[in-house]
Amino acid sequence: MGAAAALVTVGDALAAAIARLAVAGVPEPRADAEVLLARALDTTRVGLVVAARRPLPETAARDFAALVARRAAREPLAYVVGEREFWSLPLTVDRRVLVPRPETELVVETALRLAPAARRILDLGTGSGAIAAALAREVPAARVWASEIDTEALAVARANLARHAPRAALVRGDLLAPFRAAAFDLVAANPPYVSETELGGLAPEVRDHEPCVALAAGPDGLAVLGRLVAEAPRVLAAGGWLVVEVGAGQAAAVRRLADATGCYVRVEVVRDHAGIERVLALRLGGGGWTRS
Repeated sequence: MGAAAALVTVGDALAAAIARLAVAGVPEPRADAEVLLARALDTTRVGLVVAARRPLPETAARDFAALVARRAAREPLAYVVGEREFWSLPLTVDRRVLVPRPETELVVETALRLAPAARRILDLGTGSGAIAAALAREVPAARVWASEIDTEALAVARANLARHAPRAALVRGDLLAPFRAAAFDLVAANPPYVSETELGGLAPEVRDHEPCVALAAGPDGLAVLGRLVAEAPRVLAAGGWLVVEVGAGQAAAVRRLADATGCYVRVEVVRDHAGIERVLALRLGGGGWTRS
């Protein structure tokens, strides 16, 4: 960059980035531009206000331009900055795993409300390790397992759990196949549930950047949920809970799948803040848990 570039202020650079992201269709261009500029300057979004009239250093300008270009290509903000907060825990994320979302926190909330005494917990299809990390923090007396079939995702989970839940055990395997009978008091999961017809209509951030294997679940989106609901009674202890995130409009179908097993004695459907049925909690019949 030449001398003229040094005259570009922090505020000017921010305004230009906001405009570029808006043209690219980014849903929250101002907020994202502020996050990226704060990252380039190693400051906070509040710090940008203080620095608004200062010249933008050349190195920061180059870094900021590269970050904005990635976001303008609709790469998720969490991938661009390499981190996403979940349950107040900073998690490393990249293209190997889904970006943890607020609706998945509802899985954690529901699990803690319905099964606060669970002592053997599995986060199935852990991805970034988000659910396992949150439950391990909230139930420190519990033994927590996190499973994942994808080796690349498992590497991300390993790093996050080493940071936030070092006692959690990681297992590679296909759904519940690796686990013995009656192994868990609680199985929590955010499985793939997007149907083939829905995939093309997803936001570019999701459709073009997040791992398809963690999203797609057959023609009706129920391929994995159906297996999970059918197989969970084997690994749940008597009275144990299966708590799963489901897609919008899927709760009734998943409930029918649960009823067809004849194994679950209680079903709770939990709505998110928008009123969408987002989490299904299924309780296995039988007595109390083994607390060992």
